[in-house]
Order: sequence, then C-alpha cells, then structure tokens
Amino acid sequence: MSTSTTAPVRPAPALPPSVRRRVRSLRPVLSVLPVVAVVVLLGLPVVPGGSATPADAASALVVLWAVVDTVLRARRPLTRTAAVVFGLPVVGIAVAAAGAATAADAVTGLARYLQVFVLIPLAVLVLVRDRRGARLLMWSLVGLALWQGAIGVKQYLTGTGASYQGAFIRAVGTFGPSDVMGMATVVALGTVAATGLALAARDRRQQLVATGCALVLTVPLALSFSRGAWIATALACGAQLLMAGVRRAAKVFAAATAASVLLVGGLGLGATALEERLTSITQVTDAPDQSVIDRYTMWAAAAGMWREHPVAGVGLKAFPAHRDGHASLALSSGSDTEGAGQAYRRQPLLSPHNMYLLLLGEQGMLGLITVAGSWLALLVAALRRLRRGGSPAPDCALPVCGLLLWQLVNFLYADIGGPSTVLTAVSFGLAAWWALTPTAAREPARTPAPQPAPTAEPAAR
Repeated sequence: MSTSTTAPVRPAPALPPSVRRRVRSLRPVLSVLPVVAVVVLLGLPVVPGGSATPADAASALVVLWAVVDTVLRARRPLTRTAAVVFGLPVVGIAVAAAGAATAADAVTGLARYLQVFVLIPLAVLVLVRDRRGARLLMWSLVGLALWQGAIGVKQYLTGTGASYQGAFIRAVGTFGPSDVMGMATVVALGTVAATGLALAARDRRQQLVATGCALVLTVPLALSFSRGAWIATALACGAQLLMAGVRRAAKVFAAATAASVLLVGGLGLGATALEERLTSITQVTDAPDQSVIDRYTMWAAAAGMWREHPVAGVGLKAFPAHRDGHASLALSSGSDTEGAGQAYRRQPLLSPHNMYLLLLGEQGMLGLITVAGSWLALLVAALRRLRRGGSPAPDCALPVCGLLLWQLVNFLYADIGGPSTVLTAVSFGLAAWWALTPTAAREPARTPAPQPAPTAEPAAR
C-alpha cells in the first residue's frame, strides 16, 4: 500500500516594504486616471450632428467607477456640507423636469443637468484624493488646451478654420463650426489652470513650464474670436494674480500688456479682426452686430418666460418652444456656420447663451436658487479655505478657484451644450474637492527615502 504525499504549497513571496510603500503612495494618483481619460478623449474629432461623444460615454463610466470605488473602500464619501450642496440642485432640477412639455424632454434634460452639475462633480470629488491627483488633472487640462490650440492656430494660418466675416480664419480645433465655443472653452480653461499652477508652484521648473504654457495659449484664445471667453479668462487670471499678491500682479499685468502689443501690433497677428471683435464688446447700443442683437433678444425672451412662470419656469428644454412667443422681431432665424471641414449650415438659436437666464426661464426662481446657489456655496467655501489654508494651500487652490471663477463668469455669456460641457463638470468637481474635502489642504505624504544600513564599528584593540 503506497501513500502519496503532496508538496507543501509555498506562499507567494511578499513585496519588500519599500515597494509596498511606493504602491500605496501611487494609489491616489492612479484613482484620478479615469477622469484624466475623459479629458484626453476631448481631443478626438467631433462627429458633425452627433449627440454623444466618447468623452460623454467615458464620463458615465467614471461615475460608475466612483460608485464602485466608494463601495470597495467602505467609507462615507461625502460630508454633510457636500451632501447639502449637491442635494440642492437635484431638488430644483427634478421640479423643472416634472414641468417639462414632453416625457422625452424631461428625461433628457434631467439626465444632462444631473450629469453636469451633480454626478460628474461628485465622481471627481471621490476620485481626487490628494493634491497630486488634482495637479495631474489640471495638467491634463493644460495638455488638452495645447493640443486644441495648436490645431486652431494651424486653421487660422492655413485658412481652414470656421467662417468669420467671410474668411475661414476662426480657430475651432476639432469641435467644428457648429460648436465655435468648444475650443475657446478648452483653451481658456487651460490658460487659467496654467496661470494658477505658475503662480502657486514651489518648483522652479514647474513654474517656468506653466508660465510658458499660459503665454502660448493666449494666441489660440485670441484666434477663437470668443468675446465671452476673453472676458472670463481675463477676470479669472486677474483674480488669481491678486490672490497671489498685488506686487506680482502688477508685474504680470505689465508683461501681459507688452506681449499683447508684440503679438497683435508688432507681428500683425490678426490685428484688424481682433480689433473689430474687441470693439464690438462695447457696441451694445450704438452699432451692435447681429450676434449681439440676437443675444440680447434671447435674454429678454428668457426674462419674459420667467415673468409668466416665476416659481418653476416653463420646464426643462422648453426654451425653444417658448422663444418666439417672447422674442422681438429683431431676432434672426439662426447663425451661419461653415468651414473647418463642414458645409454651410444654418444653426438654430435654441438657448439664450446665458446660463443664469436659462435657469430662470426654464426652472424659475426655484431652479436659480437651488442650482446657482450651490455654485455660490462652492465659491464661498473654496475662497474661505484658500484664505485660511496657510502657505501650502495655494499650491492647488489658486488654479481650482480660478477654474470655478471662469465658469461662473462665462455663464454670463454661455450655457451648457456641446462636448466641452464635460469640462464644466470636471471644474465643478475640482472646486468641490478643494472646498468640501477635509483633507484637501494637507500635503500628500511622501515616500521616505531608504536609509543606508548601519555599519559595524571596528572593535577596539
């Protein structure tokens, strides 16, 4: 009778302690990579007439992954303040969805608003665990802006951009003429992020790289011919400079003025078109162009909808249906779009191009107080933490507060819509991480350097 013996199972060799420490230190950076992937996907060409983009699909996966990550970590993801700040918009949006004209408008409008102002920001808040992850995400915004800006500058120089005053010189990147604000939004956010990183960086090399990126991005931003993006970027960057110090702000303003004179005046970089575009900002009563007339007419239409339905508005996605009943005859039937690889098309005017008035018209005072009120709460909390954060706080606080300020100012001239709207959600998520996460102002733990083994003392003779 023979007996069989089995060899003992040897346990897998354990990783050295130094390797385990490095893996643990990288986990907070790895957790933010799904959000970085969403930003990267915005560099792909946009299909004309498409309703969803790869970035939108990836953002849905990011929300799902944030839920899975929260369950696996078995930790409460939100503080009470965060729950209140993001719970308020849900109330206003849900009430407005109940008053939508059709069930399809209610479902699509509810999904879009929750995606942009609740779900993606909460996912970013959960997945950004320390300042290294926040810096990585902001540098990804700068990288996307450089990519889209390079394409935009090429479109201007080769005459292959969108149509502007009869010439194909408007830089639109990969977004096409149907979304002329797409590239402007991306480049403006990259400029604001680079400016904040340059002002707050303690590493000399990072400061120089961020400063160079911010200066380079001013060129495609100018060639986007987007007046709203110019105003929002100037105010956001100016606020960051003032928060970093008045003396530094004066120096940077002087350098920016000199660079503008060199680029526009000395090199003649679109001087005539840029001068006309800048002048048109103040021509709202004397001799405004048709785009300004259309915008103010739609603003008046949104205000008229609110006066008829002051509490809950006309319902989600109902602005186009009520527009003609409240707009004057000065409103044109649409805007002409052409160029950048697309044929001529008459683009209908389906929104007032003012997020606050869109909220007021479609969601009434309830929507304005709950949705815009949550943005104001984020801004107040972010600025309060910046003020009391101490010397390490501005490292990420300046660019994060700058991105939030840019969004709130830009909402005076634009609303949600188009592929770049995902970046709006990411910006709100970064602001929520800084303002509402207790550990956001702490410096991430560094992996200690390995200490050399002690040497034995020679024996005394």
